[in-house]
Amino acid sequence: MGSYDQRLPFDRRIQDLEAKLRDAEADPNTLPDMLRELRRQLLAAKREVYSSLKPWEVVQVARHPERPQTSDYIDLLFDDFIELRGDRHFGDDRAMITGLAKFADYKVMFIGQQKGKNLAEKKECFFGCSHPEGYRKALAKMKLAEKFRLPVISFIDTPGAYPGIGAEERGEAEAIARNLLEMARLRTPIICVVIGEGGSGGALGIGVGDRVSMLEHAWYSVISPEGCAGILWKTGTPENSQLAAEAIKLTSRDLARLGVIDEVIPEPAGGAHRDHREMANSLKTHLLRHLRVLRALKTDELLKRRYDRFRRMGQFFEGESLRTGVVT
Repeated sequence: MGSYDQRLPFDRRIQDLEAKLRDAEADPNTLPDMLRELRRQLLAAKREVYSSLKPWEVVQVARHPERPQTSDYIDLLFDDFIELRGDRHFGDDRAMITGLAKFADYKVMFIGQQKGKNLAEKKECFFGCSHPEGYRKALAKMKLAEKFRLPVISFIDTPGAYPGIGAEERGEAEAIARNLLEMARLRTPIICVVIGEGGSGGALGIGVGDRVSMLEHAWYSVISPEGCAGILWKTGTPENSQLAAEAIKLTSRDLARLGVIDEVIPEPAGGAHRDHREMANSLKTHLLRHLRVLRALKTDELLKRRYDRFRRMGQFFEGESLRTGVVT
């Protein structure tokens, strides 16, 4: 984990226990009872710390450099993945991965955002920030899925769409808006999962689905904590970003309570970055369960439920107390 761990002070007790356990396992004189006790303490510490993370701590976990990315899940979940590149308008966007894949007994169209793992990959992927060609590529592949009646699986992991002049000149806002419209009426099942960061329109551009879920320690919001802090307090300091993270209700628990997402997918003890394979197994179970349900629905019923799902968001009621200036 290296120097990044210094930015996760809430995780240090777990790291200390992990180091002790590694030393004990390497020592041939360590008694089995001692190993069992260390493992018990480690598991208890992981559950205690990660069951009560503050919103800003969730953001830090979602950004952990060892957290599994889209490319990891492609290797762990899918067979015979065939990548499809290009948007047929401008070029290819490496922040958006699309392709055909075999998932268990299903043939699917996969769409996912990729951040990159080392500096060269991050620069190639623009740190997970897609340009308009990324969203147009995703839409073209979703239309292909609709033509051949393939379910769409979408993995969201982006701090937001690319905030550059070129992206705006090539119609980024229109590309995202077009995706929202077309995904709302796409005549094939869509399952969306926020696997890390779900920032603003960059996430929504591939986030309209029949099921929208989040990993336990992911975040999903109309704006990043730093962006919100910059608007409210003119500077995105760690202190202001922490306050913003608490205010905008970006955690999976908050969003499940508000009805923005359908389900929270539990992560391994200590976060997905500690066990990629276990996290992938949980994701596989989740995806298979929802695929079976959605594939059994008639298309018109599927579209009606999708429409109703998003229409239910953001409802409020105006009562008599409105006369006093309070909306209930």
